[in-house]
Amino acid sequence: MTYTFTERTAIPVEFYDPHGTRYGFPTFPYRGAPEGLATIRQLRAAGLRPGGHDPVAQIFWRHRSGRRVAYLYRVDLAKPKRTATPAQRVAIGRALLARRTCTTCNQVKPYYIPRRYGECLDCIGS
Repeated sequence: MTYTFTERTAIPVEFYDPHGTRYGFPTFPYRGAPEGLATIRQLRAAGLRPGGHDPVAQIFWRHRSGRRVAYLYRVDLAKPKRTATPAQRVAIGRALLARRTCTTCNQVKPYYIPRRYGECLDCIGS
């Protein structure tokens, strides 16, 4: 495969398609996204979420298993992350407690009960 390079940055432009003519969606190379766009992980690290809008661009890069893609969202349209209500926190706590409670001996373990067996490791062994 032949690579073409930008004259300014000397980076391969195989995945550089800011107008979306080649890939049908604005595409940038790895670490080549413009300012104002961020991935889901970058938004979450900043305490934001996409806010219901669709991705506006994508990043392509090569990986040993082929091509990888990450979608980019506009930071100016992002909204703050939602926080759980007190009732939701209680429900999550109960669900996590149920995952640590053995159905056979009814003991709460310091680890999650394997779903494969449905009982704690002590009950499996006996």
